[in-house]
Amino acid sequence: MTQTTIQQIFSNYMTKQPLFINKKALTTSYTPENVPHRDEQISQLASILTPVLKRERPSNVFIYGPTGSGKTLVTQYVASELKGAAEKNGIPFHIVYVNCKMKRVADTEYRLLAHLSNLLGKEVPPTGLPTDQVYKTFFGALDEREGVVIFIIDEIDALIKKVGDELLYNFTRINQDVKNVKVSFIGISNDLGFTENLDARVRSSLSEEELIFPPYNALQLQRILTERSNLAFNKGKVADGVISKCAALAAQEHGDARRALDLLRVAGELAERENAQMVEEKHVDAAESKVDMDRIIETVKMQPKQSKAILYSIIYLTRGEEKTCLSGDVYDEYVRICKIIGLKPLTQRRVSDIISELDIMGIITSKVISKGRYGRMRDIGLAISAEIYQKLLNFLKSDFGFD
Repeated sequence: MTQTTIQQIFSNYMTKQPLFINKKALTTSYTPENVPHRDEQISQLASILTPVLKRERPSNVFIYGPTGSGKTLVTQYVASELKGAAEKNGIPFHIVYVNCKMKRVADTEYRLLAHLSNLLGKEVPPTGLPTDQVYKTFFGALDEREGVVIFIIDEIDALIKKVGDELLYNFTRINQDVKNVKVSFIGISNDLGFTENLDARVRSSLSEEELIFPPYNALQLQRILTERSNLAFNKGKVADGVISKCAALAAQEHGDARRALDLLRVAGELAERENAQMVEEKHVDAAESKVDMDRIIETVKMQPKQSKAILYSIIYLTRGEEKTCLSGDVYDEYVRICKIIGLKPLTQRRVSDIISELDIMGIITSKVISKGRYGRMRDIGLAISAEIYQKLLNFLKSDFGFD
């Protein structure tokens, strides 16, 4: 491609009317002025948190619901409104938000405490100090505040999988270790059975209130997308049928508003790249493939080395074709891979648990079959397209240093 052609691409982009006017309106980081179809949950959470306005500690809250059901959005919306009311009345109130799936933030107890301390204004190095000293710094940073501090811990189940529930037990005792401030927690999780696996002491202390978020239906998603589309695109730049198609596709995925927004945003980006006059249904079709690929690759990137080794074993045995393999063969292959990359193999029971997790993520399919006198085993296959398979294989090979 010549320099003249490249400059022409840039010139065309600058001179035509853009499709987008505010792309951020189609991202999960955007907080709208109103949150449709979640009035009940907003009201419940606001009622639980109102003691803040009398300088009292509200109950701890656990919030459950499938991905894209508005849990984080509603929590941040209510917290922001509460912050405004507190400031208006001269009441000290602080919100600290952390997403436990962020890399190098919550993969160890030390890193989480260091991150929270930094958010509270106390600089803690990412490594190097005794954990008890980091706790002391964290408590000190808290005690420099007044009123109430609410920690919003998003994807809290991911934290516990990494560091165990002893950390949560320590958190439930924070109010015994600080003097000038009162502390509450809001835990957000996609796993409805999350608290069932917690230590009884933690469960009773931390799960004082619980909220359940149902998935959105197609009509609700359509209204959400229509409101966001009006903010994101120039008028007349989205063809008829685009929004309803994005909503219908996302409704199939457990009513995931995040997926619906991603589909519409990526469809707009693809239309923009080909200099289309508007976003059409064909761009949604192309966006669906891209969003699925990006979601799976990003999900795998965040998995521990052990999970990646098990997935690589399944990919190696199936070769990305429409065939399956047995869990016993997966375990044998996994042990072989562990020897190559210097990883200590997990037990067969733990490997079976991880296979279940990969199934829930939608990366593989797994069903239990009877092998007669040999017992019961899992029949495992891939649940991804050939295009995603190849990209995933390339990533895992690179991650493990394979040629």
